[in-house]
Amino acid sequence: MEFDSHKVARREVADMHANAIKMVKRLALLVLLSQLLGCGDEFGVTASSASEVKQLTEGQVTGIDSPFDGAITVFRGLPYAEPPVGDLRWQAPQPPANWSGVRVADTFADSCHQPRHSSNFVWRREDFPVSEDCLYLNIWAPESAEKLPVMVWFHGGSHVSGQGHSLIFDGTTLAQHDVLVVTINYRLGPLGFLAHPWLSEEAASDSAVGTSGNYGLMDKIAALQWVKRNIEVLGGDPQNVTIFGQSAGSQSVCSLMTAPSAQGLFHKAIGQSAACVNQLTQADANGHERGQALVDALGASSIEDLRGAEPDALLVAMTKSNWESESRIVIDGRVLPRWPHEVFAAGEQSDIPLMLGFLADEGYELFEVESALTEAELQGFLEYVGGKRAAELKAEYDASSMTPGELKHAISTDLFMAYGMRQWASYHADAGQDTYLYFMDHVPPAFHIYMPDQPFLALEEGPRSGGAYHSGDLAYVFGTIDKVGYDWTDTDRMVSAQMMAYWTHFARTGSPNVPGQSDWPAFDTVDLHTRVINSAPTTVNGVRNTIMSIFASAE
Repeated sequence: MEFDSHKVARREVADMHANAIKMVKRLALLVLLSQLLGCGDEFGVTASSASEVKQLTEGQVTGIDSPFDGAITVFRGLPYAEPPVGDLRWQAPQPPANWSGVRVADTFADSCHQPRHSSNFVWRREDFPVSEDCLYLNIWAPESAEKLPVMVWFHGGSHVSGQGHSLIFDGTTLAQHDVLVVTINYRLGPLGFLAHPWLSEEAASDSAVGTSGNYGLMDKIAALQWVKRNIEVLGGDPQNVTIFGQSAGSQSVCSLMTAPSAQGLFHKAIGQSAACVNQLTQADANGHERGQALVDALGASSIEDLRGAEPDALLVAMTKSNWESESRIVIDGRVLPRWPHEVFAAGEQSDIPLMLGFLADEGYELFEVESALTEAELQGFLEYVGGKRAAELKAEYDASSMTPGELKHAISTDLFMAYGMRQWASYHADAGQDTYLYFMDHVPPAFHIYMPDQPFLALEEGPRSGGAYHSGDLAYVFGTIDKVGYDWTDTDRMVSAQMMAYWTHFARTGSPNVPGQSDWPAFDTVDLHTRVINSAPTTVNGVRNTIMSIFASAE
């Protein structure tokens, strides 16, 4: 790479000037704060943490400089709802309490309660602070931001694990593209998605509709309501909000597009590697049967026992009852009155631009391979998903080199990921909405994505032998490839720059196309325009088209 020394020198002088101005503003602010707060401030403003004070609906707040760029202000751990503890466990989120004084938003909140010490490929997690008091969000805002597009991130983790403040989701680099980035924590596992007759009966005493479950979706809606109330003060445009998420976060994006109470809270959506339009079994749609199994495993005999249960005991019961084997999101009759695929098929989802896609090797280490599957069982599966085209479906894969379990694994991955995302795109395009579909086959290095201090992950054939695996896009989208992981190259940096440009331009305009840099036509069900994301991006007329057509014909 060549550098212009004169440009570098001019930039250094400009940076020095900007820093000097910033220091003067900082000193003036400290004088003001000392006059306002004296020495008894509730939140302890200090010289090292103070920045411009902002007036939110709940109180005054000041952020801190991003450790990666002093021109980006970070607001960490802002409450968007009351702590869902005690009587508020398994209740809809309540508005946060107001505070007095100036709150210094310099500390990330604890993660929502979830399993720790889990080891699974890139998603390994060890111990970290967890709490039921976890409904907080984080914001990265450029200096002097005004009416910028807002991007609200929903993390993945099967609705059982994860957190919005992982280093891989640091919003500094995205915010450098003149957007505001918001990441949230939301209730997980049984605390976020348990549905049970006791809870529904209790809800009926306070509402005309007695339902339970989907508390984690309600949290996301509450966070978006907070954004609508407060984001303009922080430099964002409440009328230009994009929700984006990956895996379970993408399923949430998809589901919220069908949720009546979420309409109008966001104006664009991005889904990465999971949809909500795959037709699920109609059995136990409201989740009560699985909820009862969990309560039985817990040994609770009343709603009081349930509310008094230790969070870790709920996690033990979750595993013992196999509660998480089916969808955590349920059709509760309130947040989701109907199956999402029915809403999309009717064209009644959010009337907004949509960008979505998937990776080439989503199933690698994500889904378990049934090693004991027999040829007869495989044939039954092929006929179930392929119908009369079962033999043709099998021929689309390198079946001779696979065990029956491996072949079922490959087909199941395509059915859930590739076909699910294609169907989501098809429904939205057929409704006349601007829709953009992508397919990432650039291969990232595999590393512990949630353990930046221990990134090394040993793979027999090297760090890139896992293909374009599920979650392999995260560091590229957030521009954090030099903050987490290892073995990054200039090609990775180029792909990351490309993806950040797509994502932020879509958030700004509703189209990922950067003028003069990309040619990504909108998706339709005839031409199937699909952007292939790699070191030489191009647009093709669909990927895995024969497989997709077989799945469609078998429905």
